[in-house]
Amino acid sequence: MDEYFNINDDMLLFERQKWNEGVSFVAGVDEAGRGPLAGPVVVAAVIFTNHKKIPVVNDSKQLSAAKREILYDKIISAPGVIYAIQEISPEEIDRMNILQATHLGMRKSVTELKKTEFTYIDGLSVPDFPTPCRAIVKGDSKSASIAAASILAKTYRDAVMTKFAEQYPEYGFENHSGYGTKAHITALQKYGATPIHRKTFAPVRNVINPPPKQLELF
Repeated sequence: MDEYFNINDDMLLFERQKWNEGVSFVAGVDEAGRGPLAGPVVVAAVIFTNHKKIPVVNDSKQLSAAKREILYDKIISAPGVIYAIQEISPEEIDRMNILQATHLGMRKSVTELKKTEFTYIDGLSVPDFPTPCRAIVKGDSKSASIAAASILAKTYRDAVMTKFAEQYPEYGFENHSGYGTKAHITALQKYGATPIHRKTFAPVRNVINPPPKQLELF
């Protein structure tokens, strides 16, 4: 695999559009961890300022964990790269809901970059965004900046969950990263919820406050 993108690569079409308009600081933003029952949602934002030195990136979901870790290092060490990573805690997720928590993380990560002039957002639009922006459905497979953000977010979050696995070894967080696998649900039912579980998510909520059983009529 070539270490760097060719500037004519299709994954740079969206970025080139803005660069050609004279917009220098074009960010991509993406998240990891909206669906899990435990752990934070992590959001990353990335700006590549050296247009000829961009690592060969792709949608993080299409890459092995080992490949993501290699690319994580290439992204954060790329010449001229600017990046930010934000964690939104399970407590914040429970307080505001996962969609609002994700939007908060996206706004905070792009604000942290400071220089952002325009942002490409993976998925749907985000209200009250701090910069001019465009949402791209499946943007992590269409935009180099979004793809890089997805790799940073996913790799960072997996590392966070692996550390939590040391603290809560019964749950197997190192294997499923908090997603609602059969093994995770079984452990949740056996051992109860941890402080990092999302208490408003139904499988966790039902363990904490089991729904009343329906009375049998016969």
